[in-house]
Amino acid sequence: MARNEADREDLMAEATALRQRVELQLPGESEPVVAGIRDLGRWSVYFGPDPVYGFDAEGGLRRAYVGGFLYRSQQATLSRLKRVRTETTSELHRYDLTPAELQAFLRDMTLRLASFQSALQSGDFEVRQQIPADRNLVPDLLAALQVVLNAPHIAAPLKRA
Repeated sequence: MARNEADREDLMAEATALRQRVELQLPGESEPVVAGIRDLGRWSVYFGPDPVYGFDAEGGLRRAYVGGFLYRSQQATLSRLKRVRTETTSELHRYDLTPAELQAFLRDMTLRLASFQSALQSGDFEVRQQIPADRNLVPDLLAALQVVLNAPHIAAPLKRA
């Protein structure tokens, strides 16, 4: 993995957890968009190296990387995590978003995802690469986007065993 989260060169090669993935070029986007589906119906979308959104099968936001910060679901909100690195350690400093900050975050995410959905629905994109090559992932992505856009919410945190 890249030493810094923004140092991603080839998202299609790095996103191996996305068993099915596609790289798209959208008008107005300087970076390609990589979106795909993980095991158990979870899925992610990378608008270049930033922003990135990861969802559970029910459309709940689990994780994000936006504006240089990591975010993860934390009860009914998101925690913003700032990675502080030294030569020998790496620490995460946590800040839980206020209700107003959470609403602003979800609004911005929803606008970005709605724009992506619109491009997919209108066919206004170019497929640059896809894994597997013989499968059209756009219908699955549209269905996943619709679930998120119908009711944006935060996923329950994962339980650790």
